[in-house]
Amino acid sequence: MHKKNFPIFKRIINDKPLVYLDNAATTQKPQSVIDAINNYYSNTNANIHRAVHTLSEEATQAYENARIKVQQFINAASIQECIFTCGTTEAINLVANSFGAKFISKGDEVLISQLEHHSNIVPWQLLCERVGATLKFIPMNKTGDLILDNLDQLLTNKTKLVAISYISNAIGTIVPVKTIINAAHNKNIPVLIDAAQAMAHVKVDVQELDCDFLAFSGHKIYGPTGIGVLYAKQQYLEQMPPFNGGGEMIVKVSFSEATIYNDLPHKFEAGTPNIAGAIGLGAAIDYLNSLDFQAIHKQEQELLAYATQQLTNIPELMLYGNSNHKAGIITFNLGKIHPHDVGT
Repeated sequence: MHKKNFPIFKRIINDKPLVYLDNAATTQKPQSVIDAINNYYSNTNANIHRAVHTLSEEATQAYENARIKVQQFINAASIQECIFTCGTTEAINLVANSFGAKFISKGDEVLISQLEHHSNIVPWQLLCERVGATLKFIPMNKTGDLILDNLDQLLTNKTKLVAISYISNAIGTIVPVKTIINAAHNKNIPVLIDAAQAMAHVKVDVQELDCDFLAFSGHKIYGPTGIGVLYAKQQYLEQMPPFNGGGEMIVKVSFSEATIYNDLPHKFEAGTPNIAGAIGLGAAIDYLNSLDFQAIHKQEQELLAYATQQLTNIPELMLYGNSNHKAGIITFNLGKIHPHDVGT
């Protein structure tokens, strides 16, 4: 990975070259991703799955090729298990609404953790309020690690789903998700992984993890905004009702008979999707596949250790989250100075 691949780093701000430290919020885009999106709009722009003319067939092929890249990138068993969404937030809401409607009812429990992003808290709060279920959480300690000593007690016969982040967006803690998945599966409880922060840092293999659901966003892995992925095991998708209704997610609509839904994954992709976003995500995956993840992880850990050490030398600076297992996210306050003032 090199700055020369990212055209935005040609910018000069306040008479200095751009330094960007907000990748946890969104990543910058390599030229190859920008080119892929421009090429679609310049040469192939058309709706997909709805026509037989040349542009539509080319656009459909490019869109579905991006799905194949997603499947291979996360090692899903099939493309039927890879659903395009607007991002991680919509993917989690899809599970909360669709899986929740089918499998979660009054008196049941959903288990999350204290490390979660709002997008993996609020959907479950809304679901639990709506159906009368209970939302429980795994606590964390002062270092920012989850306390798993009582995990077996938290997983009860009322627990219908565990939803957990792979990497904390706030303090960078890398969660031992495999341990949690194994514990949940020992009690036949499915697990959703919020992998928004993880996909650019670790190689994720959904079959090796054996997670039941996994959500991530394109814009966190050098792709465009407005595109994301929900991976879900086919056994659950086949039982879950559609999340949205509209074109393409149906085979037949009737006023006198039951509407027939489309096959997976299209059953969960109503309306015209973000075609350019999916193509851009495919290009971002190509870019990630060209990188050496082990080398990146090594350099990231070196930079993390150096930055952490240097920051500890600043008077009144308070660091948050000092887990021995964390990604390149550093969170701090500086005395009584408002974070917005520190950032500017």
